[in-house]
Amino acid sequence: MHVYVVGNMGVDQTYQIDELPEKGASIHGRKISQDLGGKGANQAVILARCGISTTLIAARGNDHQGDWCRDKLAQESLTLFPEEPLDCATDTSIILNSADGDNANITTTTAAGMLALAQITAVLADARPGDIVLQQGNFSFDKTRAIFEYCRSRRLYTVFNPSPVKTEFARLWPLVDLAVVNSVEARLLNAALENRTDAARRLLAGGNGALVMTLGADGAVLFRDGRQLRAEAAPCRVVDTTGAGDTFLAAMLASALRRDLPVDAIALRHAGLAAAVTIGRSGTLRAFPTRAELDAILA
Repeated sequence: MHVYVVGNMGVDQTYQIDELPEKGASIHGRKISQDLGGKGANQAVILARCGISTTLIAARGNDHQGDWCRDKLAQESLTLFPEEPLDCATDTSIILNSADGDNANITTTTAAGMLALAQITAVLADARPGDIVLQQGNFSFDKTRAIFEYCRSRRLYTVFNPSPVKTEFARLWPLVDLAVVNSVEARLLNAALENRTDAARRLLAGGNGALVMTLGADGAVLFRDGRQLRAEAAPCRVVDTTGAGDTFLAAMLASALRRDLPVDAIALRHAGLAAAVTIGRSGTLRAFPTRAELDAILA
């Protein structure tokens, strides 16, 4: 089984601030790290460290930051396409990390936007029925839909983490086998959250096969076939939540794949343990669990 992560890569610049600013505010901050990031790269790195055969389809620019990203990814056990940079700037994320461990992100998508559909499908042409294609929300609605439509035609299993979220993404559910959203994304996708079960039913009514809703300190819930499977969050000291959702998703998939099973309660528990490692450290790539740590969690 092979996983194709179709998404983005970039440079994460993290700034420590006292609290997230209000509109119009000017605040002081301190740059505390620069790291490889981008939801696509994050999820691909975790999958590869879990021992899953992984291809990352993500663009970088023809600047020194693009070279830096390439060199970072070369240290991971994954395949990167395209091999050559695009004629643009490498995407960047500005991460504001508040004193309570919360964060807000600003992400550019220039390089991701320039990655042509034909380049993506040329790589996916090597996929076999049953292989997994994982997308995030960094492409336009039309490109995201076209990729999933191609996957359907090739009988590939589709996983969607619609972040950054666009409300029209809810129209893609019939093309999605597994959706993974947090509570904020569920609300933006028009699912009221006064009742988690009703919110999940509203999302599932769009046509996707299964849904995982992550709830931060309240854990996560899997909704499938009219049933709910709940996992509590793993206890941890909150240092930096950046990348925790990406760690959770990738470790969850890896747990299921390593056991040749659909996502289940064990996968949710493994994912929570992996995410707790990330939350307890500062940064992005440097905060992720090592391969040895992930092997111990997934054993």
